[in-house]
Amino acid sequence: MTGGGPDSGADGIEEGKRLIRLGGDKGLSLAERLTERFHRLTWRTPIHGLRLKGRHPLKLIAVPDDPFLGDARRGNALLEGELSFRGERCGIVDLNLARPDFSRGFSDYFHSFAWLRDLSTVATRAQATPIAEDMMRRWLAAHAETVSEPAWRADLWGRRILFWTAHAPLILSSGDLVYRSLVLNTLARGARHIDRGADKLTPGAPRVAALCGVVAAGLLIPGGDARRGATEAALAKALGISIFEDGGNVSRSPVAQLDIIMLLTMLRETYAARRLEEPVTIGTVLARMVPALLGVCHGDRGLSSWQGGGPVPGETIDAIIAATGVRARPLRQARDWGYQRLAAGSAVLIMDAAPPPVARLVEGGCASTLAFEFSDGPNRLVVNCGGARAALAQLPAALAEGLRTTAAHSTLIVGDSNSTAIHADGTLGRGVGEVELARQESESSSRIEASHDGYARRYGFLHRRQIILSGDGREIRGEDMLLPASKRRKLVATPFAIRFHLGQGVTVSPTADGMAALLRLPGGALWQFRCRGGTLAIEDSLWIDGEGRPQATQQLVVSGESPAGGASVSWALKRAT
Repeated sequence: MTGGGPDSGADGIEEGKRLIRLGGDKGLSLAERLTERFHRLTWRTPIHGLRLKGRHPLKLIAVPDDPFLGDARRGNALLEGELSFRGERCGIVDLNLARPDFSRGFSDYFHSFAWLRDLSTVATRAQATPIAEDMMRRWLAAHAETVSEPAWRADLWGRRILFWTAHAPLILSSGDLVYRSLVLNTLARGARHIDRGADKLTPGAPRVAALCGVVAAGLLIPGGDARRGATEAALAKALGISIFEDGGNVSRSPVAQLDIIMLLTMLRETYAARRLEEPVTIGTVLARMVPALLGVCHGDRGLSSWQGGGPVPGETIDAIIAATGVRARPLRQARDWGYQRLAAGSAVLIMDAAPPPVARLVEGGCASTLAFEFSDGPNRLVVNCGGARAALAQLPAALAEGLRTTAAHSTLIVGDSNSTAIHADGTLGRGVGEVELARQESESSSRIEASHDGYARRYGFLHRRQIILSGDGREIRGEDMLLPASKRRKLVATPFAIRFHLGQGVTVSPTADGMAALLRLPGGALWQFRCRGGTLAIEDSLWIDGEGRPQATQQLVVSGESPAGGASVSWALKRAT
């Protein structure tokens, strides 16, 4: 993605500013897929086995702190003998690691050993150690000597190293010296494994996770200091291609943003445990990433729902930001990260004003260009359905995929189709290639005008959206336009719909003229919605909450048919009380 214009600290974006999705609809080439497969096949060769050999560490040099609390419910489930994640449960004694039948999310949770954080949050060391050792022995028996996916996937190994070292007292307190030696030697072998393959991982959270593990292992395993400069340089390079200048990550996922921030913060604790000064790069990147993360948070301080992520609660965000030690204000306009933030009074509006992520950088991306979310204080009024990658495992696959569509976002849809194609393999295809953006600020209002070309190829129209937030935050005025993309093409009448998915607990009452609706928020505040240029209807919708559960909600739908010359729909949201 690329763009021009003034520095990101400026209040306005110059007219004609464009964000372009470079190579965005192309996944891995055939040659790249073959190379990747060949690389995995080499894992089982004697040569790779020799690469993993080295000195057997006898101990860790230090034990870093885990700066974050885990999930108490998952931790209590472990105390009761169950591994639980996003609605999926499995008894520890029933774990079949030879033929696992759990979902990818559950698999990643188990193999990363993130459950150690949950367990240590609710249990004393005496209570947690037997459970942690039992699960560790099970994992070692199945995977210590067999180099295969998913257990030896590089990003999972990176996370596993961070969790093993931070929670070492739970897994290395045994008097069984053979077991202790196997744990430490497996950790060292895992670090050697990913040290050679981290540069083949997708930029973003996967590559950063792997290299954080490599750096941590070098700091905590005796003899690792010799490669410290090389591993730190590799991490700096990974951050350089994973994080935009404005602080957002290349997958454009707020949940991935949170993930990378937590990984880097855990790595900082490794340096602290060694009483070493961390690389300047880590602090610099965190100082850019935190404002970008805050920029996509609502009045309740929780995350808005973009690119498959769910609304992480504000209390969780607060704790994570506090652990980073970074104090910052929300970033209002992120050029490459792509999210624009308007805030006035108690109102916060967040808009996706950039092309979708590049296909090879994300699985489960969403066709959400020009959608917005809006909150009034702690209440979310307009939302996206969200949660395609954060929903409960029991959610039907077809419904989870539906959450990625343009119709699941609060924006305009042409011909009941996605603004960017969604492929069966999880990647995004052709569609939005360019977004033109302009932003203006004044004491009386803030204005964003943006357009995208996602429907130009199929239907011959550009979608242009203008949103104006009043200076007191009590009124939003919007206009959605379909404009002919080319004078040469003969256009036909085309149906469209503009969807406004409503937050949980928002009740809707249509007015007598059928062109407006009263929206009452859970706290009692009343907003009026009115439109012109289309037919207003109230339909059922759903929203994925912070626990990954689908909640029944409603949506306002303004529909119509665009003639060949284009169409325009104006709408407004005004606080009535």
